[in-house]
Amino acid sequence: MRKIFLISLFALVIFFFKPIYGEQLNSIKKNGVCVLFEEPVKNAAKEVVNIYPGLIAELEKTLKWKLDYEPTVLLIKNRQTFRKMTKSDFVVAYAVPQKKFIVIDYSRMNISPFNLGITLKHELCHLLLHRYIPEERLPKWLDEGVAQWVSDGIAEIIMDRKQSILTRVAFTKNYIPINELAEKFPQNKQALLLAYEESKSFVEYIIRRFGSDSLLKILGNLKTGDNINPAIEKSISISLYELEKQWHEHLSSNRFTWWLVSLSNNLYGILFFLAAMITIFAFIKLQKKKNYDDDNDDEYWTNSPGR
Repeated sequence: MRKIFLISLFALVIFFFKPIYGEQLNSIKKNGVCVLFEEPVKNAAKEVVNIYPGLIAELEKTLKWKLDYEPTVLLIKNRQTFRKMTKSDFVVAYAVPQKKFIVIDYSRMNISPFNLGITLKHELCHLLLHRYIPEERLPKWLDEGVAQWVSDGIAEIIMDRKQSILTRVAFTKNYIPINELAEKFPQNKQALLLAYEESKSFVEYIIRRFGSDSLLKILGNLKTGDNINPAIEKSISISLYELEKQWHEHLSSNRFTWWLVSLSNNLYGILFFLAAMITIFAFIKLQKKKNYDDDNDDEYWTNSPGR
């Protein structure tokens, strides 16, 4: 039956994606994962099957759950092809948990901060979470926040890690309410980036304050049938509303520290700007001095004896 399923899945992928590709898909099935790819990215496909056992072992150790099925990973070699599928310029990968499927834009890998291992681990986390928690009980902010936590803070969208939108929002307190990020994220680019940052920050706050075991308890409560509010209250004895309020207070208390971090991240740019301004100021001053000297020379020769 599993062989029939894989053949059917392979046929389905080719049927839907061949008009986009225009090329034949190949496959490698090894080490508990099936990789679909075009010939130019065959080495990348081999890398996926080689690193998969280690990545899934790390995930299972962190989340205490097992991924008991064989996922399929589709590698896209062409950025424009991937964009046709996502309708986005800044998404580098996505997971389809219901289909046990991951799609990765390989053209964006090895471009900081992304690499194939980190990106694959992030998407595998989505599959693992959805394997045990139904979509209607897993808030999107928690899904994305946990996936970023296990993948060293890397999201599946391109973000400027030196320019934090959340840092700026902490000054205005114009946050997106967490309950508005439960089912979907905004479509507007800036709001979408903020949603990802908030998800990461909120999950990290829970871990920093209550410990990673408390986060795992929240996930466990969701698995056994609780919705997010009782899942949190049972785990850390605080409501989601109060937790969000305290998180906002934490963000506000760190505004000055984040301002210094932002300043240090842009130090070279600031120094370059100051150097440019000093150069311009010096040039203007030198020009004025030259004009002044020229005027004095003219006056001297005009008023000199014998002229």
